[in-house]
Amino acid sequence: MFGKRSGSDQEVRIPKPAGPAPEPAARAPEPSAKVASPPLAPARAAPPPIEARRSDVYYQVKATIFGALIEAIDLAQLAKLDAESAREEIRDIVNEIIAIKNIVMSIAEQEELLDDICNDVLGYGPLEPLLSRDDISDIMVNGSGTVYIEVAGRIQRTGIRFRDNQQLLNICQRIVSQVGRRVDESSPICDARLADGSRVNAIVPPLAIDGPALTIRKFKKDKLTLDQLVKFGAITPEGAQILQIIGRCRANVLISGGTGSGKTTLLNCLTQYIDDDERIITCEDAAELQLQQPHVVRLETRPPNIEGEGQVTMRELVRNCLRMRPERIIVGEVRGPEAFDLLQAMNTGHDGSMGTLHANNPREALSRCESMITMGGFSLPSRTIREMICASIDVVIQAARLRDGSRRITHITEVIGMEGDTIITQDLFIYDMVGEDVNGNIIGRHRSTGIGRPKFWERARYYGEEKRLAAALDAAEIEVDV
Repeated sequence: MFGKRSGSDQEVRIPKPAGPAPEPAARAPEPSAKVASPPLAPARAAPPPIEARRSDVYYQVKATIFGALIEAIDLAQLAKLDAESAREEIRDIVNEIIAIKNIVMSIAEQEELLDDICNDVLGYGPLEPLLSRDDISDIMVNGSGTVYIEVAGRIQRTGIRFRDNQQLLNICQRIVSQVGRRVDESSPICDARLADGSRVNAIVPPLAIDGPALTIRKFKKDKLTLDQLVKFGAITPEGAQILQIIGRCRANVLISGGTGSGKTTLLNCLTQYIDDDERIITCEDAAELQLQQPHVVRLETRPPNIEGEGQVTMRELVRNCLRMRPERIIVGEVRGPEAFDLLQAMNTGHDGSMGTLHANNPREALSRCESMITMGGFSLPSRTIREMICASIDVVIQAARLRDGSRRITHITEVIGMEGDTIITQDLFIYDMVGEDVNGNIIGRHRSTGIGRPKFWERARYYGEEKRLAAALDAAEIEVDV
């Protein structure tokens, strides 16, 4: 960043080296040196500026100016200003420091340096440009020198880095402190969230050997809808209509999938079809659901304090929300014995409740429910637990992230009942993978399995949706290429 800039006459000179000025003239007559570098020009222009690799000189100069800023500024007075006034105050002081230290740089480089320093003092430092991009779904920081992002299902490394591990740790603490949590040596693991609902996980030394590791699951500012999922090829229009009906007719739904498969996104899409007059209570480890209904109560778990006390678990939240007169209970992620309480709620008048869990297929999702209840210390016979599962869960929706980075809804599966000691399910809608194209993208199709009347047909009739359901099932019997 500092020094000669490709394709431009602008340059930044740091006062220390006194004699490099003649070098550009000496190198100018060598056409071979210019011929060797053309591939760099388009490569520099293609990625966004935040991903361009900055030189060590840039970070040295930035550290120098940042140190001088901290000595010159009154942090107590700065805290009293609003964000815009504080940013202007910092910019004025940084400009003075640049002038005093006689650092010469282009206007563009000076603006970039000012933004970086303002982000360090007021925001999340090097993460700010990444957080402002809506096309990034994940940010993964592996120590101070390595930052990866996920764009369009593909993971790529950026040129962004932190000054050192202490700066990264400070930013981790700044994030988690905003939701009343902490991360340090005594409490080295923390789940938190940003103001926009993005989910954050931080793990710091001594558990993280190479420096703090920060993972941010970003959420789009514009919430996805089923129509957009159809546009992206995650489901067909007929499958989306079946999901709408499932959401409308208060079926109890379990959304299953692997990490990053889009479970929470799909849950958000289904909740759009909940009536506005219903009272909804959500229970989450880190609040990330984006419900638009007016009557929503959001609950969040709490970790233990430094003395190991004060913890509020997911199971306690689910049990408490049963006393809050809910019409629908939505559990962000079922991970443990709260599965028992959620099933109890589904089976005792809270129709239309929903939850997500990690599993690779619908049958495995039901098995995981049984395992979580068993691990919770409930001394119930296996058959009794399975009967409870059958009586509580109506539909399992499976989401998957394919190897090309795309996300698909691969199964819409009904829970039919018991046959002996075995839970019987039937697929209404499945996704078949056919192959891949020359670019490595998966080619597949969604299709109906030809079930004439699903088990929730009477429930759909009760809500006046049987005609739409019949039309969607009939239309879905024709295979649709994705």
